[in-house]
Amino acid sequence: MLNFISAVFSHTLRNIFQTWSSQLLTVLTIILSVLIFSFFYLLYTNVLHVSRLLDNNLRLIVYLNDEPGKAMQEEYRDKILKFDTVEKIVFVSRKEAFKRFARQLKENRDVLKDMPTDFLPPSIEIYPVHSLDALTRIKRFSDYLETLPGVLKVQYGREWVARFYSFVKLLRIVVVLSGVLLILTTTFVVGHTIRLTLLSRQRELELLRLVGASNNYIRMPFFLEGALQGLVGSAGGIAALYLLFNWISLRFAVSSTSFLPQFTFFSLPVIVAIIAISTLLCGFGSFSSTRKALRL
Repeated sequence: MLNFISAVFSHTLRNIFQTWSSQLLTVLTIILSVLIFSFFYLLYTNVLHVSRLLDNNLRLIVYLNDEPGKAMQEEYRDKILKFDTVEKIVFVSRKEAFKRFARQLKENRDVLKDMPTDFLPPSIEIYPVHSLDALTRIKRFSDYLETLPGVLKVQYGREWVARFYSFVKLLRIVVVLSGVLLILTTTFVVGHTIRLTLLSRQRELELLRLVGASNNYIRMPFFLEGALQGLVGSAGGIAALYLLFNWISLRFAVSSTSFLPQFTFFSLPVIVAIIAISTLLCGFGSFSSTRKALRL
């Protein structure tokens, strides 16, 4: 077994050194593909930070005809949670709405002196969970709330949410396309490189068959070659993204009082997952090419 593993690794290293120029070109292609995909995916995940800065725009205010009692509040709460999970639900009475309105007027609150304290409608404030899925469902959530009994109107930052929703949809499309590019690169480019190597060494492979080498023995060095290309290329792509991320962070560094959000890099499990998937895809592309070539 040890002799088999040693022979496989020695053949793999020999293949890499003999075709180093094509190997380098393949690795650079993988680095670029991983960099493009991970860049847009990182941007996609960091969009959540923007939503945390705009709590008032993400809050849904449900204005009611009448002030609900305890039983009615529980009924509203059950119907809201039946549609979606939320961070919190706040019931605002007429008097509480009047107090808030007076606080907003500040020094001009004297205009409310002779007005009744119950002229404002009661309301329910709903704070959706800060996630991309919740944000993309917020319009449907608003439409659902308008169907509840006793609801006058549902208000939220429609304009901002609509723009944000369009941006998220566009970003999702870009992430999917870059992911498809990554899959095509890791499978077909690596497979094409391995196929060219097989064709250039066809006579050597025939000699190995004549001395009794199995297809698995012939296939394993090329499989490891493709997997190593994926490992080095994906690690290089993540490293390039990290350098780019740090450069952008330093270039646009602002004080802690700035409105701009603090973006974060991938967590270690995500980095490991991207590298592992790229490595497996490259190994699969190499395996598929060798299997087809050995059938000829």
